[in-house]
Amino acid sequence: MSEDIVIDVRNLSKCYKLYDRPVDRMKEALSPLRRNYHRDFYALQDISFTVRRGETVGIIGKNGSGKSTLLKMVTGVLTPSGGSKDIRGRISALLELGAGFNPEFTGIENIYMNGTIMGYSRQEMDAKVQDIVSFADIGDFIHQPVKMYSSGMFARLAFAVAINVEPDILIVDEALSVGDVFFQNKCFKRFEDLKKSGVTILFVSHDMGSIRQLTSRVLWLEKGRSRMFGATETVCEAYFKEQVKEQNRINEEVRAGMAEEKTAAVEVSAEHVRLPMLKVHDGETSNEGAAVRSFFFLDEMGQTVTRLQTEHCYTAVFAAEFEQPLQNIIFGFVLENNKGIQILGINSYINNDERLICIEKPGITVVSFQFSLPRVLKGEYLISPAIAQGVQRENVVLAWIPGAMQVTVENPGYNLSLLEIPATVKVETYGREQVAFLQ
Repeated sequence: MSEDIVIDVRNLSKCYKLYDRPVDRMKEALSPLRRNYHRDFYALQDISFTVRRGETVGIIGKNGSGKSTLLKMVTGVLTPSGGSKDIRGRISALLELGAGFNPEFTGIENIYMNGTIMGYSRQEMDAKVQDIVSFADIGDFIHQPVKMYSSGMFARLAFAVAINVEPDILIVDEALSVGDVFFQNKCFKRFEDLKKSGVTILFVSHDMGSIRQLTSRVLWLEKGRSRMFGATETVCEAYFKEQVKEQNRINEEVRAGMAEEKTAAVEVSAEHVRLPMLKVHDGETSNEGAAVRSFFFLDEMGQTVTRLQTEHCYTAVFAAEFEQPLQNIIFGFVLENNKGIQILGINSYINNDERLICIEKPGITVVSFQFSLPRVLKGEYLISPAIAQGVQRENVVLAWIPGAMQVTVENPGYNLSLLEIPATVKVETYGREQVAFLQ
């Protein structure tokens, strides 16, 4: 193993025994003929990669692809079923919210406990504790038991501890998805500082913008196997193309179903409304008896479209199914690019004078949004519809489908930025003696 390599993973696998019934586990343990009552499930199989000192490597893949399992084996939380790993350096890991924290201890006590686990003395932690407290910035809650913390406070304290104990290797599993935008911004800046100081970082995230920004190489996992490992842009581009291909397949199925019915996208009569079913994928959130059933765009002629022209008018049709009456409901959707950056968003609270929708009885509720598409950069975008309960600044998400459908934006303009705005230009000329520049 080269001195420059700090993480060397070779043919790492994790296999779980799955039993159809609890009693089968006992039967297998007591079987005199060593009969098997289980079937093998490989969460990871034959994963190999290396990480150089000071390098930041990202790990991507759908939910269930084995990302978190891999990190847990690298950090020693899980024992591999096969293969080997060679780790050189002190590891600080942020695997899941509150992991390694005693809920009965205060924030300060947990800071010292985590330092002890990593091998630091009380005196060494005394020198670090103020930096950790300042970074977490949770006020007097630092002296309260962490069982009283919100998820955001947990994230702040856990991240502050992980990055301020001077690790050789920092491992982070989707921890930045919790916390406000200001804390996330501070975390990303701290990441950059750690990279400059030579800390090796292994980073799992669904945020492709963060992966592109922070990493130099990326490992793409799919169904427990390594799909690709290489330069960030190469892997991310291949991953995005695969996602688009999958979404196109889903869209084709929707269009085929609509063609077979030989009806318009929306057929309304006194008794019936026909809507194209939205076929969802991994990542859907649905609870409280609310689910997104249909979402599509209509042009000015009433035709279903997936190609949108800037500065043209469209209607977004959103249908949801509710199992019970609910108050204070918000419907909305966002348009985001392939880096996960949200370009624009529309919802029934902001765009309807802060009026909320009441679901009076179980059934299907259809909401339409009429809008003119602004001058956004041309390209491929994903639409994510959501339903929430509450008001804009404080609500609970009832249903959300990230990347539910793909649309193509056509912009005949210069496409100089993510968003162009119309402006009036005025030019005036003065002599040098007529203008004074104030310091």
